[in-house]
Amino acid sequence: MSAKHAIKFIEENEAEYVDIRFTDLLGTWQHFHMPVSHFSEDHFEDGLPFDGSSIRGFQTINESDMLLIPDAESMFMDPYSEAATAVVICQVEDPLTRQPYSRDPRYVADKCEQYLKSTGIGDTAFFGPEAEFFVFDSMTFETQPHSMGFKLDVEEAWWNSGNAENSGYTIKQKGGYYPAQPTDKLSDLRSRMCTRMAEVGIDVEMHHHEVAVGQCEIDMKFDTLKVMADKLMKYKYIVKNEAYEAGMVATFMPKPLFGDNGSGMHVHQSIWKNGETMMYDEKGYAGLSDLSRWYIGGLLKHAPALLAFCAPTTNSYRRLVPGYEAPINLMYSQRNRSACVRIPMVSKSPKAKRVEFRAPDPMANPYLAFSALLMAGIDGIQNRIEPPQPLDKDLYELPPLERVGIATTPGSLRETLHALANDHEFLLKGDVFTKDLIETYIEYKLVNECDAVDLRPHPYEFYLYADY
Repeated sequence: MSAKHAIKFIEENEAEYVDIRFTDLLGTWQHFHMPVSHFSEDHFEDGLPFDGSSIRGFQTINESDMLLIPDAESMFMDPYSEAATAVVICQVEDPLTRQPYSRDPRYVADKCEQYLKSTGIGDTAFFGPEAEFFVFDSMTFETQPHSMGFKLDVEEAWWNSGNAENSGYTIKQKGGYYPAQPTDKLSDLRSRMCTRMAEVGIDVEMHHHEVAVGQCEIDMKFDTLKVMADKLMKYKYIVKNEAYEAGMVATFMPKPLFGDNGSGMHVHQSIWKNGETMMYDEKGYAGLSDLSRWYIGGLLKHAPALLAFCAPTTNSYRRLVPGYEAPINLMYSQRNRSACVRIPMVSKSPKAKRVEFRAPDPMANPYLAFSALLMAGIDGIQNRIEPPQPLDKDLYELPPLERVGIATTPGSLRETLHALANDHEFLLKGDVFTKDLIETYIEYKLVNECDAVDLRPHPYEFYLYADY
């Protein structure tokens, strides 16, 4: 879609406003509205000014002026604005040099796709994330110096079985996978989410209840890296807004509930060249080509650093623990959901051959996470990195002697940020990621998340220590 076609799209849909959106370093949409009378074709070239110092991970106050450049191809109608509103996603430029901004996540995705082509390994990378989320009837929390805690509730939860006002059919702890209505009380809400997703160009394949109470999954058809990242941003926006309209609240926190499964975002990946998959070889283990195996080698070698972008919160490491189907073992295996990298075996078609990296969660900034995964895979291919031998066993139940030598995912956000600080040369190839972005990201996360959480008393500490 050209700038001219974008203006025509606005007119044909009788939009009253244009919503200008961009993604901050941590993966959250930022926006402002413009009346259509003040939005013109020139803005696609000249850009729109904003204060970069007010955006997390962007500019200092003495260099705050920045430009947003609308991407005409990204335009869609907002399903939730009261007035008809056309949304356009932007990338960021420096107003003086007119160069793309190194910390713009969408620009990183652009560069990553171009770098893949420059290597000759392939010309297209497809990504298929499976983003899980929770929906609650209520979610309250308090973080005062003298009072801290949270409270979650949802009608279908097992703890409501003794509530006289409950309608029955509650879900047992870890018992939420695939029940039909009326036990699955969120089915109609998910269907409404899927309808909205279709309206904004997302091809939904299925939806279902997940293992934990209030936990859901909606699966999208795979797409190219940047386009899929755009779709995941739309996905999150729709999930949160549709829940809000229903009087509920949705969260992509990986582990809001103690004692039940957390939300992951398994990411399916494949590389193609000239319309043919580079992932398949009928003679290889699980039908994998050498290229696929080396790609996996890159993912597993760099996994501790990758998780800084793929499991990017302190809460992420409440999920990545033994006992809750979390993929903590840095191994690969066919069909095996206990391995960090799984090779799906649901189709015999070479076109379906792909690798699934299971450690990420939906708090990830998709532009940075998908780009980091592809860069790790490319590094594996370029250096012919061999992964550990595949292990077709339940890795959760291995006896201690067989577990010796099996590496696991880091135990905290701080640990994975240190891993990124020590292992990021593979991300700098092709100037895809820059030292400036990586250093800013690490510093922000350490100070504003790791240190902030570590400094505060935890409610459970009172249970442990208050009466000593």
